[in-house]
Formats: sequence, structure tokens, C-alpha cells
Amino acid sequence: MQDIPDRGLDHGAYVPLVEMYPEADIPVLQVSMPTLDPRKLMEIGRKLAPLRDEGVLIVGSGFFTHNLAALRQTGPMPPSWSAEFDDWGQRALDAQDIDALLDFEHTAPAAGLAHPRTEHFAPLFVTLGAAEAELRSQRSVIDGFWMGLAKRSLQFG
Repeated sequence: MQDIPDRGLDHGAYVPLVEMYPEADIPVLQVSMPTLDPRKLMEIGRKLAPLRDEGVLIVGSGFFTHNLAALRQTGPMPPSWSAEFDDWGQRALDAQDIDALLDFEHTAPAAGLAHPRTEHFAPLFVTLGAAEAELRSQRSVIDGFWMGLAKRSLQFG
């Protein structure tokens, strides 16, 4: 892995952090995901969980649905595939159905349309692993749609 100190943060880290900490007054360590396998990512989150007790904020950033090729929304309602996937995901989270979430490519409606590539949904699994002991405390802090894409954001603890 190459260290490039003046590179800056990837948009997946920069966008949420600039909203949360506009003064950029916190230290940030951006970590790349070594895999997109949901089970392996959840295990990585479990290993990171003790950092939360030390005051470390673990942020997994992506969009709840992410299909840029399908951004052809022509009305006030999101496309059905985006709304259905978002609804399914919220219900699975509320029910703490981790097995369904881990197997989202097979259990979620329109998963292939909601995430033709899974890297924008994958960070959820790291955060689920890191917050596994507090899944009941999850709450949506941002929901709704932007250009037809679900922008649901969760907070644990």
C-alpha cells in the first residue's frame, strides 16, 4: 500500500465528515476495504468494535441505493427499485435480520438494480459488526431520496 500524505480523503470519507465536522478539527484515518464480502466485512467491524470504547467514531459511508446508470428520475417519486430496496433494508435493520442483510444480493428486492456494484453498500457491514452489541439502538438519522437514490444513514449507540 502506498502512502500519499497530500492526497486528501476519498469522497466517501470527505462528504460525510465535512457535514459532521465542517471545521475539520478531528483526526481522521481513512481505511480501504480489503474485500466486498459482507461476512468478512462484518468480522472486520467486530475487530474494530473495541475502538468505540476509546472514543473512536467508525463511519461506513455509501448510499443505501447506488445505481448512477439509472439516474433518470422524471418525477417526484423515486424509482420503484430504489424505494423497495430502501424499505426492505429499513425493515431488515429494524428486525435485526443480519442474515438477510448479509445475503442482500439474494434476499432484497431489486438488489441488482439498487447496487449493480456493491462497494457503496458494503461499508454498512463494517458498521454493523462494530455496533453489533447495539443493533437495537440503530436509528435512521437521514432518510429520503436524492435523484432517486436512497440516502438512508444510520447511527448506532
